[in-house]
Amino acid sequence: MVRRGKALCAAAFLSLCGAVCQAASGGAELVGERASDDARYAVNWVLESGDHQGQPFAIVDKRDARIYVFDAQGGVLGVSPVLIGLAPGDLSAPDIARRSPSSLLPGERTTPAGRFNTEPGHNDKGEDIVWVDYEASLAIHRLRPAPAVERRGERLGSQISAERRISYGCVVVPVEFYERIVAATLGKRRGVVYVLPETRPVREMFGALELSASALP
Repeated sequence: MVRRGKALCAAAFLSLCGAVCQAASGGAELVGERASDDARYAVNWVLESGDHQGQPFAIVDKRDARIYVFDAQGGVLGVSPVLIGLAPGDLSAPDIARRSPSSLLPGERTTPAGRFNTEPGHNDKGEDIVWVDYEASLAIHRLRPAPAVERRGERLGSQISAERRISYGCVVVPVEFYERIVAATLGKRRGVVYVLPETRPVREMFGALELSASALP
């Protein structure tokens, strides 16, 4: 029954990804988009391995600049374009824990890849966010007001994934998507976020996770 349930969840995920994805500003719908092979592989790996340990989880596909959010049972809740780090790369700056986001050079504004244990929290302005990596100041949060030259709202609505690279590293989602999907899941309890790599194969990342898990007592 467990294996059958996982298969049904995966099928529901693929069906949704082939149907409706939420666009950013204006709440328009992008119809007929399909998940990337990387995202498909990732969700199947998570559901088959049970690595999320019965917690809500999300997959951030950086190459496609898109997030997929799932409930604790593995049912897909929503899909959205996201803004991610300006610079390509899968590692944070080595001294990121000691620096403010505004001090980062353009080439240091990356969204690191990996498996992250998340928890609900607040930033220094009291806004509720989802911490992905507290030490690295990496979070999932709503679209915020920004200098007009950055065109963040316009970028979120673009169908060109490269246009959605602008943040300091955080994963930025439309306000409506955050409040309807993220806040109700990862914003309520601990969870897991898988940020897919862009400088190495996705299978390599999940292979490393399998090795780490097998090494545990």
